[in-house]
Amino acid sequence: MDYKSIESFDKGIIIKKVKNFNLIHIFDCGQCFRWDREENGNYIGVAFERVIEVEKRDEDVAIYNTTEEEFKSIWENYFDLQRDYKDIKLELSKDPLLKRAVNFGDGIRILRQDPFELTVSFIISANNRIPMIKRAINNISSKWGKTIEYKGKIYYAFPRIEDLQGVSLEDIGGCSVGFRAKYIKDSVDKIYNAKVLCEKIKNENIVDEIEIEIEDTIKYDLDYIKTCDDDTCHVSLQNFSGIGPKVADCIMLFSMQKYSAFPVDVWVKRAMQHFYLAPDVSLKKIREFGKDRFNELSGFAQQYLFYYARENSIKM
Repeated sequence: MDYKSIESFDKGIIIKKVKNFNLIHIFDCGQCFRWDREENGNYIGVAFERVIEVEKRDEDVAIYNTTEEEFKSIWENYFDLQRDYKDIKLELSKDPLLKRAVNFGDGIRILRQDPFELTVSFIISANNRIPMIKRAINNISSKWGKTIEYKGKIYYAFPRIEDLQGVSLEDIGGCSVGFRAKYIKDSVDKIYNAKVLCEKIKNENIVDEIEIEIEDTIKYDLDYIKTCDDDTCHVSLQNFSGIGPKVADCIMLFSMQKYSAFPVDVWVKRAMQHFYLAPDVSLKKIREFGKDRFNELSGFAQQYLFYYARENSIKM
């Protein structure tokens, strides 16, 4: 566990003696889009239909607008605070090339985010820039998400699957998502239909009557996909329109706790070419190389490499 204890105060809670927790490393390493840095260095984010503000205080972390109960039920898991990242960093630092990236981004933690939100968000992320991704997600949230007020400002939760089901292609397209609108619409419909069918099976015990329908539909159920082994999960996510190998890896890593995932974008490609491989290696081969080299810690290695490469503007 990477903290000692928690204490309440009038505006929230304080996590005492937190290790391996750097706000910039966590929120600016490419894994999330609903967090913004304030002028005072704090970060305000929207997750699980709540708004919180996070402040680093030397060895402690303050979380505003929450309670001990919410911390235990949501934020401890969200920030992966039961995990000791020291062990991960020690293991990855045995690789002398990776050690430099680990030391550079030593405060990274991989967040445990909502699979539905992450699926839509990373469909939007394909061939897109972070400011445009954040804008599109905020547009979708402001149209169909729950309204939340904090410090006199209005925020919007990411919509639930039920909120987006039935929304027209034109309305989705009006949220600045570009050509990805049709992918979002198709994926939302498939996820919703799978969820309804799975609930029907569970409540009515009608497996035998709709066996073919189950086979065609359950492959789009995110809860089911999350329970699959890592390779099956990776393949299953690519059944959705607009999701290729890299986006599937991101969804697996940032919301499904599949830590063998190794997303390869332009920065990871540059980092892997810079540290390990010849410049002409394909994205597929880079992914395979990363997974073979780092095994069950591939996702953690990827985050350290991504952050190092981007922040140091590595070029090939």
